[in-house]
Amino acid sequence: MVLDTVTRRASSALTSVRGASFSRLAWIILVANGLALIVLVIGMLAVSETRRGLVNAKLDALRVEGELIANVMAEGAAESDPSPVLIEGDARLLLRDLYVPDDVRARIFNKAAQLVADTHLLNNRFDVTVLPPPGEELPSDLAEDARSLLSRLLDGFGGLFRTDEERAALNRTLEEEVATAIEGNIVAGVRRQPDGSRVVSVTVPIQPVRAVVGVVTLESFDLDELIADERRALFPFILMAALVSILSSLMLTVFIARPIRRLAKAARRVRQAKGRRVEMPSLAGRRDEIGELGEAMRLMTAALYDRMDAIEQFAADVAHELKNPLTSIRSAAEILPRAKSAEQRDKLLAVIASDVRRMDRLITDIARASRLDAELAREDVGQVDLVRLIRDTVSSYLTAQVGGPDIVFQTALDAGPVEGRAAPIGQVIRNLIDNALTFSPPDGRITIGLTLESDETLAIRVEDQGPGIPPESLETIFKRFYTERPQGAEFGSHSGLGLAIARQIVRVHGGEIRAENRTGESGNIAGARFVVTFPHAAQI
Repeated sequence: MVLDTVTRRASSALTSVRGASFSRLAWIILVANGLALIVLVIGMLAVSETRRGLVNAKLDALRVEGELIANVMAEGAAESDPSPVLIEGDARLLLRDLYVPDDVRARIFNKAAQLVADTHLLNNRFDVTVLPPPGEELPSDLAEDARSLLSRLLDGFGGLFRTDEERAALNRTLEEEVATAIEGNIVAGVRRQPDGSRVVSVTVPIQPVRAVVGVVTLESFDLDELIADERRALFPFILMAALVSILSSLMLTVFIARPIRRLAKAARRVRQAKGRRVEMPSLAGRRDEIGELGEAMRLMTAALYDRMDAIEQFAADVAHELKNPLTSIRSAAEILPRAKSAEQRDKLLAVIASDVRRMDRLITDIARASRLDAELAREDVGQVDLVRLIRDTVSSYLTAQVGGPDIVFQTALDAGPVEGRAAPIGQVIRNLIDNALTFSPPDGRITIGLTLESDETLAIRVEDQGPGIPPESLETIFKRFYTERPQGAEFGSHSGLGLAIARQIVRVHGGEIRAENRTGESGNIAGARFVVTFPHAAQI
């Protein structure tokens, strides 16, 4: 009975927190984490697009400048007679007189790929490295080493997104680039130097007519600085994304972690309370999974307390019910040695035998009631035909019955399918028939009917012609150990558990059972009627 009450309570309480397939909590998690991701992605896309655009713009500028220098060299530093050849002295003079930006290095190679002119050499530009005194090593710059390591890691990660053409250009050497240009092709791309730095390079062939007499290579060395600047530009986006991520994490902590921790602490308190009632935190106001979890745990805890109370009450009722026959047996046993006649001894022995039978009946019914939940959980659910089940049950009673009230089964249905377990439902029918037999006169009639109340409900009615039920006891009779003996019935022949067991079984199967009185033509009570309803299997 406790299980059924809790089941209905949980069903009604949890219906309110079942919303759409995509819950509010899922939206909170997605929005909170998505904001940080969107900010970071937008920043990365913006900087990536800027970097690619700047590199392409620099390549285009170097290509134009390289073609211009190649044309000047073809006109002023090459001769065609008797064969096309680059005049190296003129090439150096022309290159020195031409304007080349300070951040660009121009070099001229002849057809044999030999260096002819270099703007760095012509302008007396040299790379200077300050060396330590003899015998000492260069001091280590930890910050520079860390930046270099970070740069290599980022470059390695960025390499995952390069195209095949970009990877080929990155691994190409200056000699390979010059050799390719000597064949008459313009070569452009970002190339990695031996020291690991990257350079934007364009190599253009020098062609007076058709034959290639040399090549012009233009290199820009500020790409690493450009990338470093872009990475520094990315830092605000990263900081903003980190801030949003931290705020979202704090929000998720408040909305998820903290309520779960409250529930966990309450659950530990319940375990340590050793039976004392502990109130679970109320999260009913939250219409998400956390609220559903809190409500489920609250209902679960309430069910545990109800079950403990029911067990304690059941134990008290059992002790009370067993104490009465034990007291009677003890009294009879104490008086028996002092009995003066055989007639007195026979009466005392009859009292002892009756109380022993009563205790046996009580213990049997108590054991059956205590095992009922476990038996219902273990048995398989299937289709049960109520028409056939009631007909077979009535037939077994008629076969074993010697005298007593007539038992009649009436129905217009060919079949009454319900989803459930045949044995427990059969026990409900037997308990109702036994109850009717107890209260019906020997010449009375017990009528069992089965009707289809609607497309959703099948109703079983068990009617007798007994004295009926006191109006104030129509609900009380379903409590455990409640007995209302008819006049002349043997004391202790019923334990008061039959109707309680019947209600428990019916509610587990999703049905209901109630008691009411039948009225005769004069308006007086003509007997009792028990109505049991089950969900129709066709609607399950």
